[in-house]
Amino acid sequence: MTGGMDWLGLGGRTAVVTGGGGGIGRACLEGFLAAGCNTVSLEMGAARGKALAADFPAETEAGRFLALDCDVTSPESLERAGEAVAAAFGGADILVNNAGILRPGPLAGLPLGDWKAMLAVNLEGVLLASQVFARQMAARGGGALVHVASIAASQPQPFSGAYSPGKAAVAMLSRQLAFEMAAEGIRSNVVSPGLVVTPLSAAFYADPQVRAARERHVPAGRIGTPADMAEAVLFLASARAGYVTGQEIVVDGGLSQGLMAAVPRPGYTA
Repeated sequence: MTGGMDWLGLGGRTAVVTGGGGGIGRACLEGFLAAGCNTVSLEMGAARGKALAADFPAETEAGRFLALDCDVTSPESLERAGEAVAAAFGGADILVNNAGILRPGPLAGLPLGDWKAMLAVNLEGVLLASQVFARQMAARGGGALVHVASIAASQPQPFSGAYSPGKAAVAMLSRQLAFEMAAEGIRSNVVSPGLVVTPLSAAFYADPQVRAARERHVPAGRIGTPADMAEAVLFLASARAGYVTGQEIVVDGGLSQGLMAAVPRPGYTA
């Protein structure tokens, strides 16, 4: 993360990140801590939460970082997490809905269980977490919801099961939340990453030739990093975006703008 984080005015706020154990979620945790936030990670499995807390020993010792075992598909689990956040910090000011899974496969033969499992985490979990922590935000005078979607929300990602439909639904869910919760002082926005190297996608970049081929499709000339995504998340979570709600920031280095470049034109070479 870059310097000058005090510009965001996030000091003393409480930020909750679902799926904070790796990739974009972890970069968000690091960014919020650097900005002076009390920071909470909701991670599936107590062992993973303990390991994550061990990565932030000073912040954990100071009481600024908390890792909680939480299943975002379970209303009861989320309610317990909400109670823990309220007990530790008085409630949440920011929620980043980042938790997600991938069950790939062609739609023609996709098992219904895989479809439901993806939507349970990637879509229903967003709604459930937003319900729990928006109540705390409303009681504290407002707050910010930031949902991590994908360029796959608007550009179909073939053979990825429910991933694209689920992310598209997250984008619309965010817009509806923005409208319905505005009176409570709660903003809702989306960050949609493009190609990013994370633990989930690392296998795709293990082959240097594959990585180079992907980079050639990105106008910015490189694959994104989790920190690139976290920068956008922190902006939307901050007062600097205080008049921004119901919007989507696509963070893809220009990848989604290249469709027409793939269409042959007479007398033109890239």
